[in-house]
Amino acid sequence: MSEKNRQWRIARRPQGNVVLEDFEYREEDIPTPGPGEFLSKALYLNLAPVMRMYMSGESNARERALDIGEIIHGRAVSEVIESNHPDYKTGDIVQGQTGWQTYCVTKATSQEKYRKVPDLGKPYSFALSSLGMTGFSAYFGFVDCGKPKPGDVVVVSGAAGGVGSFVVQLAKIYDCRVIGIAGGQEKCELIRRLGCDEALDYKSEDIPTRLSEVCPDGIDLYFDNVGGETLTAVLNNLARDARIALCGSISEYMREEPFGLTNYTNLRSANATMKGFFIYNYVEQFDEAEKHIGEWIKQGRLKAVEDIVDGFDQMPFGLARLYTGGNLGVSMCRVRPDPYEQ
Repeated sequence: MSEKNRQWRIARRPQGNVVLEDFEYREEDIPTPGPGEFLSKALYLNLAPVMRMYMSGESNARERALDIGEIIHGRAVSEVIESNHPDYKTGDIVQGQTGWQTYCVTKATSQEKYRKVPDLGKPYSFALSSLGMTGFSAYFGFVDCGKPKPGDVVVVSGAAGGVGSFVVQLAKIYDCRVIGIAGGQEKCELIRRLGCDEALDYKSEDIPTRLSEVCPDGIDLYFDNVGGETLTAVLNNLARDARIALCGSISEYMREEPFGLTNYTNLRSANATMKGFFIYNYVEQFDEAEKHIGEWIKQGRLKAVEDIVDGFDQMPFGLARLYTGGNLGVSMCRVRPDPYEQ
């Protein structure tokens, strides 16, 4: 039997956490690239909490909402296997928006945001972690929105997740005191190893009380990955001129009603700022981020924490794990063996 292009599409709108019945598995013939196009074969596919929003029919980050039957959005690290594109040749390793499928034909439009992946002599998973949108989100959210200063008290929620685990390490690079919030003993042990001065377990500790105890003079910088009650608790513990960087709100993605902050006016009394960001607004600065992150990796000051599930058939289960806290670090699916693992 000849190989097919395997796909995961939206079967129905999820209710609560995603389940297998929310996904439609389909196989199609491998497409042929036309003029100005190239064909790529996936090595790794990204898994991110925002993907449930795509499946729910919500428009995210100015993108068109997806309809039932469409391929689920997602980025991949892929190998170019046939090319009619002047800028990409067979054998290139690329990162871009392919969706949940094993083969993709593209013209590498600006909307798909393709980047060539450098050969660092190590598995190419780093292109979805350290030097992917996860690493870039951590870098620009922390550095540009957070504006860290040495000695800052930094709180990171979702600290054992993909973005959070990077922010913890960045905060130590910037000589900050870091308090990480995570769920469970294993995750708290991980973030301590990454550099957290304090690790708060939201599953067994009262976070508002503990924040008051470990931040007696207030929080200078909060990197928010979860939203909801944790953001509320932080707003009650702000230092003067505090900064809040809004990256994600995973605690809110499955709520039937949006969470409403009741204490946002605390920003006024603390002379504080709360700023959201969209990673693709920084696309012209990606090379800058890649340079800094690459140097820190070479120096051993920054490392990727990757949570990899094996096999394209495991994509739905890998996504479901994100909403139950089952992942440690950046989540992705290994579709086929990496050239450096063969």
